[in-house]
Amino acid sequence: MEMITKYKYKKILVLGLAKSGVSAASLLHKLGAFVTVNDKKPLAENPAAQNLLDQGIKVICGDHPIELLDEGFELIVKNPGIPYSIPLVAGALEQGIPVITEVELAYEISEADFIGITGTNGKTTTTTLIFNMLEKGDLNPLIAGNIGTVASEVAQKADRDNQIVIELSSFQLMGIREFRPKIAIITNLYEAHLDYHGGLEDYWRAKVNITMNQTEDDFLIVNAEQPQLMERIKSSKAQIVPFSTKKYLEKGCSVHEGNVMFDGEAVIHLHDIALPGEHNLENVLSAIAAAKLKGVDNEAIKFILSTFTGVKHRTQFVSELNGRKFFNDSKATNILATQSALKAFDQPIILLAGGLDRGNDFDDLLPFMKNVKALITFGQTAPKIEEIGRRAGIEKIQRVDNVEKAVPAAYECSNEGDVILLSPACASWDQYKTFEVRGDIFINAVHKLI
Repeated sequence: MEMITKYKYKKILVLGLAKSGVSAASLLHKLGAFVTVNDKKPLAENPAAQNLLDQGIKVICGDHPIELLDEGFELIVKNPGIPYSIPLVAGALEQGIPVITEVELAYEISEADFIGITGTNGKTTTTTLIFNMLEKGDLNPLIAGNIGTVASEVAQKADRDNQIVIELSSFQLMGIREFRPKIAIITNLYEAHLDYHGGLEDYWRAKVNITMNQTEDDFLIVNAEQPQLMERIKSSKAQIVPFSTKKYLEKGCSVHEGNVMFDGEAVIHLHDIALPGEHNLENVLSAIAAAKLKGVDNEAIKFILSTFTGVKHRTQFVSELNGRKFFNDSKATNILATQSALKAFDQPIILLAGGLDRGNDFDDLLPFMKNVKALITFGQTAPKIEEIGRRAGIEKIQRVDNVEKAVPAAYECSNEGDVILLSPACASWDQYKTFEVRGDIFINAVHKLI
């Protein structure tokens, strides 16, 4: 860890706790800043805030009072989930107070290089694959961000022999100033998080921030099958490493005659890749590109890809009961992810879907619902998804209160040979704190049936 001095004696507000806020507050306190923490949850119900108070850090809980801006803060470190539209943040920006996210702090203190992965879909799988490949290649990776430990906590333990592999959301990337990954990956860009960003352009701009500080010494791995994405990264100074599932590339990562190729060299045959689904091939190609850039040999890459079958909550096989197979795809928080999950199965599907209403319509699901024989809905978007189900000609449509009740309802209308698939096409926040919580509830409900 680099013991930087730029924050010493500076008044800094950490806005919002959760894991990233706790880590940021403790780190800034260690670096000599005068830290104030502000969290919406009342102090009596907030053990994290109480712990920071015990460390001698000033804590204000219960609301985000605009009056805090009168205290002369020189920087705000914002929890990524807090919108920029709340009065406290909007007022800070109007006054010229910088607002960053915790990943920026991690970069500033880190002795290790970063490999940053973003995109609409595939981030978690790609991050996990890269970590596993680097680990097999003895490159001492550490995993951080949305998939692992908070970035600023990992960075405090990292040294120059490590590689920090980090999954990055658009929310985090809106709050960077100097963050510069040695290798950046944009898996793909589609419509998502419009409720937070207010529009597609703002969302895509946030994602492309991952390369804004890269130089000609760095690498940007990018999906060559997306012309709009390729157009947006033209201003990047990094060396562009494209990947494509559809056409052969002499430079970059692609498929040719049944093999995955990197810069013209065959790395692995498609038949040897254990991870199922066409959508996962993009993740595999981008992960191979990152591993090869770091010098991982083909044998290590082959070993990982021949044994890796997926991550939890991402089309995860849970169990089989009386010929019905249950799959947990709770991480499908947008329509595209659910499309990918539906494409992965030829069997009849009972689809469990619904969640937070972000203003999307679900018309794009229609062409992918041919195998859906029954639809179980829940959450804010239940009426919208039911309408799509009716337009798709699905006869059995049932609304339930939550995921736990959806599982027995789905089993009740299933037959031997069916797939019961939780793939919500929506975020979880209307009913569940995270998609992981939603997925775990699904898994527990399946086990109760068994």
